[in-house]
Amino acid sequence: MDTEHNKLLDVNIEEDMKKSYLEYSMSVIVSRALPDVRDGLKPVHRRILYAMDELGTTPDKPYRKSARIVGDVLGKYHPHSDTSVYDAMVRLAQDFNTRYLLVDGHGNFGSVDGDGAAAMRYTEARMTKLSQEMLRDIGKDTIDFRPNFDETLKEPIVLPSRFPNLLVNGSSGIAVGMATNIPPHNLREVIDGIVLLLDDPDTDIEALMKVIKGPDFPTGAHIMGKEGIKSAYRTGRGKIILRAVAEIEETNKGKHRIIVSELPYQVIKANLLQKIAEYVREKKLEGISDLRDESDREGMRIVIELKRDANPNVVLNNLFKHTQLQITFGVIMLALVNGEPKVLKLKEVLHHYIEHQKEVIVRRTQFDLNKAEERAHIVEGLKIALDHIDEVIRIIRSSKDDSTAKERLMENFSLSEKQSQAILDMRLRRLTGLERDKLEEEYEALIKEINRLKAILASERMILNIIKEELLEIKEKYGDMRRTSIMPSADEINAEDMIEEEDVVITLTHFGYIKRMPEGTYRPQKRGGKGIIALTTREEDFVEDLFITSTHDTLLFITNKGKVYSLRAYEVPDAGRQAKGTAIINLLNLSNDEKVSSIIPIKEFNKECNLVFVTRKGIIKKTSLEKFTNIRKNGIIAINLREDDELISVKMTDGKRELILVTKKGMAIRFNEDDVREMGRNATGVKAITLNDDDIVVAMELVEKGKYLLVIAEKGFGKRTSLDEYKTQKRGGKGLITYNIKDKTGDIVSAKVIYENDEIMMISQSGIIIRLNTNDISAMGRNTQGVTLMKIDGDDKVMAVAKYVGE
Repeated sequence: MDTEHNKLLDVNIEEDMKKSYLEYSMSVIVSRALPDVRDGLKPVHRRILYAMDELGTTPDKPYRKSARIVGDVLGKYHPHSDTSVYDAMVRLAQDFNTRYLLVDGHGNFGSVDGDGAAAMRYTEARMTKLSQEMLRDIGKDTIDFRPNFDETLKEPIVLPSRFPNLLVNGSSGIAVGMATNIPPHNLREVIDGIVLLLDDPDTDIEALMKVIKGPDFPTGAHIMGKEGIKSAYRTGRGKIILRAVAEIEETNKGKHRIIVSELPYQVIKANLLQKIAEYVREKKLEGISDLRDESDREGMRIVIELKRDANPNVVLNNLFKHTQLQITFGVIMLALVNGEPKVLKLKEVLHHYIEHQKEVIVRRTQFDLNKAEERAHIVEGLKIALDHIDEVIRIIRSSKDDSTAKERLMENFSLSEKQSQAILDMRLRRLTGLERDKLEEEYEALIKEINRLKAILASERMILNIIKEELLEIKEKYGDMRRTSIMPSADEINAEDMIEEEDVVITLTHFGYIKRMPEGTYRPQKRGGKGIIALTTREEDFVEDLFITSTHDTLLFITNKGKVYSLRAYEVPDAGRQAKGTAIINLLNLSNDEKVSSIIPIKEFNKECNLVFVTRKGIIKKTSLEKFTNIRKNGIIAINLREDDELISVKMTDGKRELILVTKKGMAIRFNEDDVREMGRNATGVKAITLNDDDIVVAMELVEKGKYLLVIAEKGFGKRTSLDEYKTQKRGGKGLITYNIKDKTGDIVSAKVIYENDEIMMISQSGIIIRLNTNDISAMGRNTQGVTLMKIDGDDKVMAVAKYVGE
């Protein structure tokens, strides 16, 4: 009804409701529920921090009653419920809700068990040092202000926010028709991401995600998988699976228990325990005999005792499936951009923050410049007055009042009104010589400062560098270690990623038993030692192959049939030092009469590299390494062997190496790899060395400048000889004498190219192993018998030698 003209007006109720609800919706969206992308704060949080700053509740001051703070916020800026203001302040003070606290609470501010905070009349609070960074330089015209609700005061539209609070502390809120749920992040990682973007604005999301690895929740826990993180950062929406940190322990009585030390974000511990107990009573969870909360000030500890016959892994998986030990955190990166709600990608959030900081730096610099110029202007006037002090005094004394004196000074010395007023306000002590010198120094410093500030305003690069420096300062001052670890999910688990890369010893016996042992199982010993027992074998079995490799290397298994199979080193079962090992037929799909004769570790399949094969009968073949990349489960042909021949060595080369072959009867030949043309996998090869009837090849090595050839005989004798003593020959010759074989030395069993600081491992047929430093082995000429390296008892013989390169 139009009461003024006493008329009835027709109003479409549908349109009126739409208009009214839209206005209400926008009010909720802009003024209540959503954070601003620039400072990451909702209006209530911004008003709380600003009111606390006005009250002077800084970290170096005593705590103030929460009721006083809430009263100021209500009366000045936020005319809503006192409960809503106090609840918002409490959350800023809870270390299990806020990643980096903005309020320092004193008193009962609630717990992770869901206990509420004490009434505001009982608790006290003050700002944290970090929250001061949110308001730093607010008095330097860095941000805009607007009238408060009753237009009696001014309040900030946004805070300067000298760190990226939106990502660092996250935000959650439900508006009308939309919601936001931004997870907290690690301060160091987010600042590193911004620095990366400042240095290179074209940085893509993949590069940013190498620095900002994912959310970092105040309660720790595990994030399962990276797909949800990638989706959230690329699109602004994603689902992150959060799982509690739980370990299975075995008790003294042979039972098991599950120890939970960290819970997912925002899970209330008391409710969780109640739900678990309820499920146990309802038989939804089997195998649990007791449930205890042993949490204290030292940290969280939930103990779940299991029944004797319960499978702990099954119980734990059921707990993850049915309870809040595992939750899904739905990421919606929705924030206000220029007053409009937008779903933002990670790079967009960082970009908007950088733009905000550029504006803050420019406005702060302009403010400082104006102040410096104003002061320089005043100092210039004071200098003029001092230069004409007698005349100035005469004018002031002869003037009837201040305004007359001011006008006469302005007229006589061409001064501004501010300069004239400053001269009138000048104290007599400024007339001393010392004060005059101080004035000159101040003026010079002001001019330098003005030039610096103008240079900053003229250079965007300098502005960006200032942002970078100040962020790195905050990172250094307030940054901490990540609390939430990111674990691969079941479909993202790569077996190799779960295996630590380390050096291991691989041994293979005559009857085909293989095992993997830590390299640290053995310690260096002096020459001539007895060694330690490496493994226990069958009475007629003995070790044929031993080498050191990495757990992540590919092992090529070459058999007596000329076929090659492959495994990763970590797939070889780990076994103790005296264990027999695992039968190789359980790992490789070998035929009945097929036996592994050599194992070759390969770090990567480089197409520029070759595999060079050598057989006992002195046949050599070179094949490109890339032809062995795709090895079937049933193996592939490596070399076409002649009758009564077998492989004894395979080396990886780059096509430009020299090779040296050593025979059982003490002969050696050195020739260039180019003498052997590249062949296919099915080829037989060509002659490498001409052998006597009773001789065979026992080793092939790559020649390296400045190294030695170590030759080991079966009775434990050995020596090293400079490779310079072996001249390069043509492939197919008889070679040179490399060892003076005697009855006490026995035939040659192996040869290695070594450096002075290398270490070797020797193993005997009975399973005795010894590790030596090659510095302890005498350097001798080619035609010598060497010295004792390993004491051999009875009919025992040295069967294998492996090289370990020391630091």
